[in-house]
Amino acid sequence: MARRPGLSVRMKLTLSYAGFLMVAGVLLLGAVWVFLLRYVPDPPGHRPLMGPTRYALQVAFFPRAAQVMVFLLVFGLIGGWILAGRMLAPLARITAATRRAASGSLSHRIELEGRSDEFRELADSFDAMLARIEADVAEQQRFAANASHELRTPLAIMQTLLDVARSDPGRRAGELDDRLRAVNGRAIELTEALLLLSRTDQRVFTREAVDLSLLAEEAGETLLPLAEKNGVRVVTTGDVTPTLGSPALLLQLTTNLLHNAIVHNRPADGTVLVRTAVDGGSVVLTVENTGDVLGRQLVATLTERFTRGTARVHTDQAGAGLGLAIVKSIVRAHDGTLRLDPRDGGGLRVTVRLPRDRP
Repeated sequence: MARRPGLSVRMKLTLSYAGFLMVAGVLLLGAVWVFLLRYVPDPPGHRPLMGPTRYALQVAFFPRAAQVMVFLLVFGLIGGWILAGRMLAPLARITAATRRAASGSLSHRIELEGRSDEFRELADSFDAMLARIEADVAEQQRFAANASHELRTPLAIMQTLLDVARSDPGRRAGELDDRLRAVNGRAIELTEALLLLSRTDQRVFTREAVDLSLLAEEAGETLLPLAEKNGVRVVTTGDVTPTLGSPALLLQLTTNLLHNAIVHNRPADGTVLVRTAVDGGSVVLTVENTGDVLGRQLVATLTERFTRGTARVHTDQAGAGLGLAIVKSIVRAHDGTLRLDPRDGGGLRVTVRLPRDRP
């Protein structure tokens, strides 16, 4: 927005310092003059007094007072300009950093030294904001690159299938149709996951009263056929866990956690434990599953987008690698916390903590 030019803050502070010094000087000289007049009477009649008269004091005092005022004005302007410059030096550094950030340089930090005051608190807050923005931008760039790669894969497969069908007119149409449908379904699943991530990142949803225990039961019933197919036993227990949020997103959260626990489990004899509980001002959803032994460094990366299991490879049930990333985004959008821990003996424990709804 275009603004009309005006006085700088440094000039305004300088004029304020000089003006205050002038006012203080006038009051001080006025007090001295009044004090002197009380003890110097006028001579009665035309008889001279032995000592100075008021007139003599006026002749001697006012020129000197004017000189003092001129000195105070010059001293106030010069001293105020220097003091204002020193006081506003941190603000100049903050302004320079802001302009660099506006030009696209997010790696610069102010790192203002010295003891804590308002300027240093502002600089520290600005540095923290830049760090957060830089991390978010880097994450979005990685996400865009990974999304482009993931979307390119099914499109390339479909293009290859169509090229093969064109070069082999005798190929059965049913087989081609089945493979195209499978690849297209995977592309649609990935696109829906990306849209869901975008929706949760922007927090464009209405908050309602939700019971996490009911959502956990619903997710368990939905995924029961998958659990039976994989030979996994699902056990759901817990108390009523009221919270505020989007029922659809929180159901997606519990479904993703349960699906991940079923797919990444021991074959034929795996177990999934789903528990809900109230802990003070929070509600807690815990999903545990048996499986391979996981290291803490690997567990720390499981919420990264497009990370698939321990080997990061495609399988029939691996999905798009966005399951736990979506869970993390939904938890963050609901002002909660997400914690992943490896279980002793193998498997993973996922703990979701959300604010409790108090009617």
